[in-house]
Amino acid sequence: MGLVELFSEPAQRTRYRAGLCSAAALGLALLGALTYVPPLLVAYRSHGLWRTLAAYREQPSVRFRYEALLLATTAAPGGGLAWSTFPAFNRLQGERLRVPLVATREEDKNQDGKMDQLHFKLELPLKPAEEVLGAQLILTFSYQLHRMSTFVMQSMAFLQFFSPIPGSQLYVNGDLKLQQRQLLSHRGLDTRYNVSVINGTSPFAQDYDLTNIIAAYQDRNVTTVLADPNPVWLIGRAANAPFIINATIRYPVEVILYPFVPGFWEMIKFAWIQYVSILLIFLWVFDRIKKFVFQNQVLTTVPVTSASLTPSYKAHQS
Repeated sequence: MGLVELFSEPAQRTRYRAGLCSAAALGLALLGALTYVPPLLVAYRSHGLWRTLAAYREQPSVRFRYEALLLATTAAPGGGLAWSTFPAFNRLQGERLRVPLVATREEDKNQDGKMDQLHFKLELPLKPAEEVLGAQLILTFSYQLHRMSTFVMQSMAFLQFFSPIPGSQLYVNGDLKLQQRQLLSHRGLDTRYNVSVINGTSPFAQDYDLTNIIAAYQDRNVTTVLADPNPVWLIGRAANAPFIINATIRYPVEVILYPFVPGFWEMIKFAWIQYVSILLIFLWVFDRIKKFVFQNQVLTTVPVTSASLTPSYKAHQS
């Protein structure tokens, strides 16, 4: 039977020797530093050595606060109609005040104890000659997070639509989305924005001006916004029919961002993977450099060659 090669090894091995304080020893130390330190710098400068930001998904606890402020623009001289759930605002409106019929219903579709959406319907009574050309509506909510960030605030959804053609109904269907300009703390209770969006007890008209309300609200670092409302403007209103606002507002699962403060071992768990992946490239490159330097005597050393014993020679010696 013919023989096949099962294993092979180098016939000889060369060792390069020099003094501890020689140029060759210093050169080897420099090559070692260039092998292991730059991968650490590359991983760090690429902003991925360890995590500083974390995210998680949570279904917020949202409840409608039964607070609303409505401004309806009409074709008649004088501007329009207004109404709110704040008596102080209503007293300021005079003849512009028009009390609507409001129906609301919150629904927990998956029966998890948290509301999933709000159905809001407002019927604004109109005189036969009145026509609505647009509407602006503010609805306020209580918004809470509990899983990682314990966060409580009062927020709002603002919807508006205008048309040159008088309408009979405005239909809106959107999501109450969380907007973060800063990371939420993952420790303690955060209630800095648990204040009314609208100062409903104020007797001053400027406190109910939409420009002032929205400007103060947008100064917050954490807000909610009615995203993708997809408004539908329906026309063709009967003489005695009311103008209707029909809104469906969903409370979606949110991705919450918070600062990542890891322990030592948790930090190492993420850091070493990135460091080693870069280090392998440097090890391969500098191994070739070291072979070239010592084999070509770029740095003076004393080469010592040890020949490997072959099986036949070993048998002869025995």
